[in-house]
Amino acid sequence: MPLKIAVYPGSFDPVTYGHLDIIERALKVFDGVIVAVARNSEKNSLFTVPERMQLLSEILVDLPQAKIDTFDGLLVDYVRRCGATVIIRGLRAVSDFEFEFQLAQMNRSITREVETLFMMTSVPYSYLSSSIVKEVSSLNGPIEKLVPPLVKSALDRKFGR
Repeated sequence: MPLKIAVYPGSFDPVTYGHLDIIERALKVFDGVIVAVARNSEKNSLFTVPERMQLLSEILVDLPQAKIDTFDGLLVDYVRRCGATVIIRGLRAVSDFEFEFQLAQMNRSITREVETLFMMTSVPYSYLSSSIVKEVSSLNGPIEKLVPPLVKSALDRKFGR
């Protein structure tokens, strides 16, 4: 039986415990997960793509089935190049669903070879986003329960602490 690989795309700017929750749970369903850091020039990122990839690599060091990569262009093209057939998207609340549903339908109209799997985040992370983490961190608020210590240290450096 061939290995089932899924792609979990995102900006991961920065990676949060919510992202890690989805990765760990996806690895219970798939043989491997490619965590694909999007190069999106329209977003004003705090961390560079190499910095985000480095953080993910260090955090996921004990999960060898999780591979870190980066991509730009159409996600479905990237997924097919990887030999994967599934895109994983995390949903925090109903408000995420409408946008993600539109993306999934668009991807499906481009190719029927790629499916989108929505995973609900675990309850403790249902409000969590990278944007919230950056805002709270920029104001020197407590983020220890939101991100791994490595990410907290990186955020402290970015904000001059």
